[in-house]
Amino acid sequence: MKSNEAGRGGPAIARGANASIMTATADSLPDQPDALARARAFAEPLIAGETLDTGENILAHADAVAAILKAIGGSQAMQAATYLVHSCQHLNKPQEVIAKAFGANFAALAMETTKLVHVQRQARGAQAKAQLLDDPAAQTENVRKMLLAFSRDLRVVMLRLASRLQTLRHYAATKQAAPAVLAHESLHVFAPLANRLGIWQVKWEMEDLAFRFLEPETYRQTARLLDEKRVQREGFMEALRAQLERELNRGGIAALVQGRPKHIYSIVKKMRGKSLNFDHVFDIRALRVIAADVKGCYAALGFVHSRFSPVAGEFDDYIAKPKSNGYQSLHTVVRDEAGRAVEIQIRTQAMHDHAEHGVAAHWAYKEAGTKGYAGVSASSEYDAKIAVLRQLLAWERDLSVPAAQRARDANQGLFEDRIYVLTPDAVIVELPQGATTVDFAYSVHTSLGHRCRGARVDGAMVPLNTPLQNGQTVEVITAKEGGPSRDWLNPELGFLSSHRAKSKVRAWFNALAMEQTMAKGREAVEKLLQREGKTAMKLLDLAVLLGFKTAEDLFEVVGKDELSLRTIENMLRPPEPVVPAGDFVLPKKIRHSERSGQRGKGNVLVVGIDSLLTQLAKCCKPAPPDQILGFVTKGRGVSIHRADCSNFRNMASGSPDRVIEVQWSLPGTQDGSVYPVDVAIEAADRQGLLRDISEVFTKEKMNVIGVQTQSVKDNRGGTAWMTFTVEVAQSGRLNQVLGLVAEVPGVRSARRR
Repeated sequence: MKSNEAGRGGPAIARGANASIMTATADSLPDQPDALARARAFAEPLIAGETLDTGENILAHADAVAAILKAIGGSQAMQAATYLVHSCQHLNKPQEVIAKAFGANFAALAMETTKLVHVQRQARGAQAKAQLLDDPAAQTENVRKMLLAFSRDLRVVMLRLASRLQTLRHYAATKQAAPAVLAHESLHVFAPLANRLGIWQVKWEMEDLAFRFLEPETYRQTARLLDEKRVQREGFMEALRAQLERELNRGGIAALVQGRPKHIYSIVKKMRGKSLNFDHVFDIRALRVIAADVKGCYAALGFVHSRFSPVAGEFDDYIAKPKSNGYQSLHTVVRDEAGRAVEIQIRTQAMHDHAEHGVAAHWAYKEAGTKGYAGVSASSEYDAKIAVLRQLLAWERDLSVPAAQRARDANQGLFEDRIYVLTPDAVIVELPQGATTVDFAYSVHTSLGHRCRGARVDGAMVPLNTPLQNGQTVEVITAKEGGPSRDWLNPELGFLSSHRAKSKVRAWFNALAMEQTMAKGREAVEKLLQREGKTAMKLLDLAVLLGFKTAEDLFEVVGKDELSLRTIENMLRPPEPVVPAGDFVLPKKIRHSERSGQRGKGNVLVVGIDSLLTQLAKCCKPAPPDQILGFVTKGRGVSIHRADCSNFRNMASGSPDRVIEVQWSLPGTQDGSVYPVDVAIEAADRQGLLRDISEVFTKEKMNVIGVQTQSVKDNRGGTAWMTFTVEVAQSGRLNQVLGLVAEVPGVRSARRR
């Protein structure tokens, strides 16, 4: 039977610097007599005959991981935990069994780690199948998410780092090619995590091994260059090391001088980053000076600079200004008499321990007391854990969090809790804490959310409002078509947690309402075009004429009753042109023996005809003293029009023999008659406009018998068109009143129609 490599893990960011960070260090595991031996004896019958999918024996892998943890300062309890992690999948009720034998703390760590291994196995298989390595940024982000989601304390971080390092060692020892996905993760996620935690011993080795599998030819070439002059270089460096140590001690500076290992990936990075050839990479020749104290470090620096020629621009003081992960050291590059460059690092033993083991040094804060490590004092276990948490937060920021998000997080103190679940294809989906299966569906795709009707979590059917947990696999059951339920927006029912999902549901219902509104508007516009005999007119052309970009925009405002159909009617009907002088149709005078004429109906005299029926035309509404003409209709007598009426002109041009001469029978208002006339007003739309205009007519004692208004939003903020029908005795009086109307605030024009 094969089990998967236990190779990934990392920190989950806690909310608030309070009790949630109290699990941040390894010493939270309770001390137990012979815990390491007991854990190995417990696990051996279960895992001794099993292998990982790498081909490595599980017991051998656990032994090696425990050794790595010991080398970087892990306690016996931490070493014991690695055996329990690998035992979980071989127990029926692992949490109960391990809790009974070792306590709840050990059981929780083992279960959390096992859960992460399971999720990573699924994700790694899906990534390899989909060749996600083509998008390294997406791959790195996915692994980062899992690290942050599942690592609830620093113990998981250390177990994952140690396990991944051992997996790389196994591939190298057995001369197998490590999977590209695994090597890429190691180089771009796990090694930076080790660096952020200051565990350089793990960082350097993991980088070199991962680089060896990703770029084997470059690795071999660089290794060959290092080996070509290795004997000569090592002889020179040993002589220089002994000489420098001897001279420092003679000068009263207590110091130990060591050679530094050469890391191939670091050399290649410098060659590429600074466009250097191999001979110009300084740290090919490197020494490390371990001084007694900080004062001794600076004294050693002064001696080195006096003994050798320092290279300009190659000095860094990380003691005065430590790196963000707590690293402290003096770095300088000097040249000997032959001009050969040598990099020298100067630090105390405590600084060196911190540089090699990083956060592992925090594990001993409890014993170190106020003295601390690496120049950092820790008066309590709580301070140590705060220091660790800060490094994990900084690592999260280093990877890919946008600047705006970092600013929000800084204001909040720490990062918001998130959970990470999987699709059936093992794609990682990030959700807020408390998210449901409906939130999950909308995170995958909006259409999937709209059609969501059920869900399976880890293979079991669950209600749609079920809150999800880290690492669960979610499968959404959908309908072929349809939309969301309005119940999903009810917060008391708990269907939705994420803002994104809520906005998608609201948008769906808003779009549905908009469709209905636009359908109503379209129907109204099309019926109007039929009534006006304009069915050949394109809807887009009509919308553009009315000031809209699209026909849909027109349908929307009509459907919302924000644009009156009367406005469209007025636009469709051609304006009445002003007839120039001389273009009037000359009336045909009917000769009669008696020229005095008689009064006809409507206070209009038809010249030469007695008692002929007359009626005032509604199209132009004539009133004294307008110039008027008559048109003989069929069965309705004589229709009286204003001389400039476009309808009259059209009728007269077709039947000129039916035009007759007419005149008002009484001048002025002698008989007390009044006439209805239409007044057209254009104004900037505002509150109280109709009231203000009506008051003008009231003050001037003009009776308003009809009003029609419509308003349209435009680039001027909004325009109102109004048509008032008022009764007048003389049209001349109306012109005076229109002058007063034009003075009303907002009125742009006031004219008789």
